[in-house]
Amino acid sequence: MKVLISDSMSPLGEKILTDAGLEVDVKTGLTPDELKEVIGEYDGLVVRSATKATAEIIDAAENLKVIGRAGIGLDNVDIPAASQKGIVVMNAPDGNATTAAEHAIGMMMSLSRNIPQATASMKEGKWEKKSFMGRELTGKTLGIFGIGRIGAIAANRAQGLKMKVIAYDPHMPKEMVDKLGVELVSVEELAKRADYITVHVPLTKETANALSTEFFTNMKKDAMFIDCARGGVCDEEALYKALVDGEIAGAALDVFAQEPTTKENCPLLGLKNFICTPHLGASTTEAQENVATAIAAQVAEYLTKGVVVNAVNVPSVSDDVLAQVGPYINLGEMLGSLHMQIAKGGVEEVSIEYSGELAELNTSPVTVAFLKGLFTPILKDAVNYVNAPVIARDRGIRVIESRSDSSSDFVNVLRIKVVTNEGENVLVGTVFGKNEPRLVRLNTFRLEAQAAGPMLLVYNNDVPGVIGALGTILGKNGVNISRMTVGREDASSQNIILCSTDSVISKELLEEVKQLDNIDDALALELV
Repeated sequence: MKVLISDSMSPLGEKILTDAGLEVDVKTGLTPDELKEVIGEYDGLVVRSATKATAEIIDAAENLKVIGRAGIGLDNVDIPAASQKGIVVMNAPDGNATTAAEHAIGMMMSLSRNIPQATASMKEGKWEKKSFMGRELTGKTLGIFGIGRIGAIAANRAQGLKMKVIAYDPHMPKEMVDKLGVELVSVEELAKRADYITVHVPLTKETANALSTEFFTNMKKDAMFIDCARGGVCDEEALYKALVDGEIAGAALDVFAQEPTTKENCPLLGLKNFICTPHLGASTTEAQENVATAIAAQVAEYLTKGVVVNAVNVPSVSDDVLAQVGPYINLGEMLGSLHMQIAKGGVEEVSIEYSGELAELNTSPVTVAFLKGLFTPILKDAVNYVNAPVIARDRGIRVIESRSDSSSDFVNVLRIKVVTNEGENVLVGTVFGKNEPRLVRLNTFRLEAQAAGPMLLVYNNDVPGVIGALGTILGKNGVNISRMTVGREDASSQNIILCSTDSVISKELLEEVKQLDNIDDALALELV
């Protein structure tokens, strides 16, 4: 079997593949047309971020069985197209966590001591010692926006520098953050108390432009901001204004909304109190060796033994198990994604009950799929079918499974109760026919809904005219409704409306929907 390595990476990866008996070609810098022309020869494709495995490329990949990404982010791989063609997509999510955290600490030190500016000054033949007065880190407060794995490493390094660490993360239980010696605070308190703020979250619907004008206004005038996570989490226009107006003292970015980044598309680069690097968070020899060896081993295992590791689009189960519970794996992942988008607070406990004939099957992959779906809205590509249970364990989430031989309404039922530190939700699903997952209960509301893709969930009073008003405002904004399901509470006057839409509901349109008469609340969803 043949494997194509289409991006530059450590030669250790190539050696692992060849030692496994695979034929390996290294062809970097291919144009899309060149890649399309040769991809049909290969069983495996290994990429970093440069190669774009688009739907067109995947369509031309007649023999391709696996795509491996040497790193975390999979924005350059069309996962739905690969899944439709039966191609396994893998990543290496754990190889550069330390490197990314260390880069943030390095940026913080560089900001504090004006190292880049002083270097540039000396290289211009100047000796401006008095112009670059710095500050100590000892005793200062570091605020971490997102205390997941990388954020936790950054916290540990900052504590070694004798800094106090506070963090904001609505999805992490307080008990787990306490174990790190970190104080969990609100986002407003994070902005107001921290001397430095560092970002460690993926770019999701929830985090896009999450740090904007209000956040920077709340920061101390002498505070500094660092983002080595993902471009787009920080509102760059708002950051520019905050730096120019003196709302904050300095900022450092390694990631940008538009990359490659130049002065033409990012005016931040023209400011003296701003430093930057060209997305170097994972660029160390150690990190690149880690991700290259990890993905090469995974691809080799799959092509030679059929073993699936760190796949983002297929669980690690046998064909027999997949044939029995495959539709329920999709159902579980959908219910997990739905819960995380409707819930408030950090998840503390998950209770999963399998009823009917389903109770007699091997349902462990369904539980894993639920956990993957649960974390995907907040962690994106950093979660997969292998590490989802580990993430749940590391976050202190109790996962309880139970079984019942009987099911009152359907032959097979998956009932999930999720408890957070602010409440709980109950979701019930089943599968119609051979492969049609359905949501049949959302808390006290009973319905039969195909929950997939972009959706709008509305809580409304059960009075005439609501559906008409909702359809009108969506239509005026060019949003087409492809499906609509109404769930009703017999004991109250409230309904829910679940609409499938052809496009994602914008934040602005969502606010308009919430202002309609007899609508209590509305949520924009994106389901698997």
